[in-house]
Amino acid sequence: MLLAIKIVLKVLENYLRIRFMDFTKEEYQRRLKKVQKTMQEKGIELLISHDTNNLNYLTGYDAWSFYYAQAVIVHVNADEPLCWVRKQDSGGAYIKTYLKNENILVYDEKYIHTWPLHPFDNLVEIIKERKWDKLTIGLEMDSHYFTAYCYEKMKQGLPNVKLKDSERLVNWARVVKSNAEIELMKSAAIISQKGMQTAIDVINPGVRQCDAVGEIQKALFYGTPEFGGEYSSIATLLPTGKGTSASHLTATQDKFVEGEATIIELSGVYQRYHCPMARTVLLGKPDQMKIDTMNKTNEALQAGIDAAKPGQTADDVAQAFWKILDKYGIEKTSRTGYSIGIGYPPDWGEHTLNISKGDMTILEPNVTFHMIAVMQFGEWGVEASEAIRITDKGCELFCNFSKDLHIK
Repeated sequence: MLLAIKIVLKVLENYLRIRFMDFTKEEYQRRLKKVQKTMQEKGIELLISHDTNNLNYLTGYDAWSFYYAQAVIVHVNADEPLCWVRKQDSGGAYIKTYLKNENILVYDEKYIHTWPLHPFDNLVEIIKERKWDKLTIGLEMDSHYFTAYCYEKMKQGLPNVKLKDSERLVNWARVVKSNAEIELMKSAAIISQKGMQTAIDVINPGVRQCDAVGEIQKALFYGTPEFGGEYSSIATLLPTGKGTSASHLTATQDKFVEGEATIIELSGVYQRYHCPMARTVLLGKPDQMKIDTMNKTNEALQAGIDAAKPGQTADDVAQAFWKILDKYGIEKTSRTGYSIGIGYPPDWGEHTLNISKGDMTILEPNVTFHMIAVMQFGEWGVEASEAIRITDKGCELFCNFSKDLHIK
């Protein structure tokens, strides 16, 4: 009887894992091998990745638990990575990852906000128990949620370990997407378009910004009858009026005013994959200066898109973009794009290639990036952006939505 119960529980466990897995086990294994190959090249024997996106990429783990210490741990010769999470979050790991139960490691609640105890005390003990305390360990020195205290715990607790920066090696492994990932991004793009159309429809004089964003968020979560959306790793951005000359402003209780412009930057999300898009709306009488600037902005954006081909570099795309800006005497000092894919708060960028002058990253098929043409002039600004995929012969846009200034 007991044996029968164990068999049933095992079958149920496998069913739940297959049901909740976003990719095949074979795809996760290919990702692991790619990461391990780079580890060998960099002389890293054990990798500890705290980046929430990387934890998802290598294990499938997906939960809003990134505000506590968690990591994916990769030994250079292991058949599977380890998923290390808080005990309270272990249920999510058993359900969402493809890993064997023994490769899900948990730490006790006693480490939660009980200084000087810290979750990394547990991580240090795990490394010692597995006789890994003399290895070369790669850490993500510049990732979100990896604090100076985390580093000090590793340094003090493992005096015989060589700690080195992993130089975002998992992030770089994510740059070239699989076809399965591309399909998820295409679904996210459909949701982005629905969200943007809703934004264009609801932004009107006298409407509160917060009310408009409420409708936009509703559309982004509703998605389509075939598939729904998820929370985005960045809030919907909605700079309005003079705010269009600034970056990353969110909605307020203020009402939209006739004669002012509003920039909308948002992203649909499907199974954590993002496809961001930005457009500009002008309320009231057409403003020829804004129309002309939007046209010049889109000309520069299109020049960059036309230059995006396999074998070209990120620098080639940037040079084509800035060539148009230089023609019109428009100054822009910030980068104009970055790689995208999986996204968790606080942002949806992959922290790898930049569409900027001097970035010599070679573009390959299934490299995906967000190219942003935002122009700011002190009192006003305009913006359009596109999520782009490199194909075998050129590139394609994920979204199909007019980049013109939307005048209402």
